[in-house]
Amino acid sequence: MSSHPVEPSDLIGLGKRYWLPVYRPRDVVLDHGKGARVWDTEGRDYLDFGAGIAVNALGHQEPDLVAALTTQAGKLWHASNVFWTEPPLRLAEELIGHAPFATRVFLCNSGTEANEAAIKLVRKWAASQGRAPENRVILTFHGSFHGRTLASVTATAQPKYQEGYEPLPGGFRYAPFNDVAALEEAFAKGGIAAVMIEPVQGEGGVTPAAPGFLKKIRELCDEHGALMVLDEIQCGMGRTGALFAHTHDHVTPDIVTLAKALGAGFPIGAMLAGPKVADVMQFGAHGTTFGGNPMAAAVARVALRKIASPEVLLNVERQANDIRKGLEKINHEFHLFSEVRGRGLMIGAVLDGAFKGRAGEVLDIAAAHGLLILQAGPDVLRIVPPLNITDEETEAGLERLHAALAEFASGEAKVA
Repeated sequence: MSSHPVEPSDLIGLGKRYWLPVYRPRDVVLDHGKGARVWDTEGRDYLDFGAGIAVNALGHQEPDLVAALTTQAGKLWHASNVFWTEPPLRLAEELIGHAPFATRVFLCNSGTEANEAAIKLVRKWAASQGRAPENRVILTFHGSFHGRTLASVTATAQPKYQEGYEPLPGGFRYAPFNDVAALEEAFAKGGIAAVMIEPVQGEGGVTPAAPGFLKKIRELCDEHGALMVLDEIQCGMGRTGALFAHTHDHVTPDIVTLAKALGAGFPIGAMLAGPKVADVMQFGAHGTTFGGNPMAAAVARVALRKIASPEVLLNVERQANDIRKGLEKINHEFHLFSEVRGRGLMIGAVLDGAFKGRAGEVLDIAAAHGLLILQAGPDVLRIVPPLNITDEETEAGLERLHAALAEFASGEAKVA
């Protein structure tokens, strides 16, 4: 092997040559991180306000996570679910200990797998109730995002994710988000076995469920004998300032799906099943080769303990307030946003007027100023930093965001 340093352009060239071109990464090669900072291969540092799409909930190189991973790596990497191993058993116990609505756990590898498991559980439950296939409909909402596999992308009520993958699986129905009248109309058509909803839509624009909307869903599910399935893959695990996002709305779900922050960077997903559905799936009804992997479970146990701590959850609230104040100050100066919305450290700044449709440009400019942020569609800047971000990191990130948005706004002024 050559001792010469590898140029970032060479590495990017490999991606452009060999990867299936379903991504369009920015031309930066990240190399290592610490806390809420990351460095590229050329030594430039960035404040990470995207956290790997709300995954790195405890930042980079968190010592206890590293210790859990390396300790388990020295013991057992994989065994499959043909055998018992301790880490996933302890993780299941601890998840249920934090989830009074659930009695059983299915561990998998990702959010889309957790949602697939939930979809299958709904259908299996409906079948066990003697419901005909046409009465096993799952209702989801415009703007939702539930995954990329064929069933979960069908549950995702956004045509841009579905186009070209027809014929899509049947048994899904869509309604406008936060529209009670449309919700009632959807139930009136009959056949609904479950409602699947994100308490805060992520890809759909960082939009929280309106006050009372989740309670109305719970009422209608109870009235019509349907299940309430909450997709907390992005908004769960402390992201909103509570371990589970639905607790803000005081509802009790039948099924909750988790992933992303559950492993704090190590791939894992989970479906938590309540007593109504916990025993519907018996031996052979579902499975996974890698789900409940000992390494993933060992890391997730530590992540769960830390994220559920009062220190982290209080930090979410405090840092969210500071970031919102910073965004309001920036907006007062540059008049870029129509609103800033979200919950906790899941924040969406909605571009207004002539700035609409240009979120991608902001991301490029922000990266050039040493700040990594995300978008949620073409109009929304999405800010989802680590939950344990420090005061200094938040302040530095807001300074870089101000510089980036000043450049963006002045560029718009020049164009105008």
